[in-house]
Amino acid sequence: MSGPCPCGTGTAYEACCEPLHRGAIAPDAEALMRSRYSAYVLGLEPYLLDTWHISMRPPSLNLSADRQRMKWLGLSVRRHEENDETHAVVEFVARYKTGGRAQRLHEVSEFVREGGRWYYVAARPNT
Repeated sequence: MSGPCPCGTGTAYEACCEPLHRGAIAPDAEALMRSRYSAYVLGLEPYLLDTWHISMRPPSLNLSADRQRMKWLGLSVRRHEENDETHAVVEFVARYKTGGRAQRLHEVSEFVREGGRWYYVAARPNT
């Protein structure tokens, strides 16, 4: 893919999320979350599963079916907080269209750092 990164930083994909998709280590939870959003846009299921903490990882995501009916429209990061060296949260809003209707996914995601790598754990309930 060439052009701006789907994650919304304004940086070219090749200099933003692509290195993470090819195995580079995310420097923080926000970078990992942005790369995961880009992976959803691009249909990179193996990357999403690899960056999902083993304790909560689903066996598969079936992204090929989702990509046929969903179009990702944009990402807005609301906050990134590191609770300590190994735990962080990222709040974001992802916009998408499905069945001709615009939708919003507002999520506060939990991340954990193990072995020098950040992993997505789960979404917290929004209040």
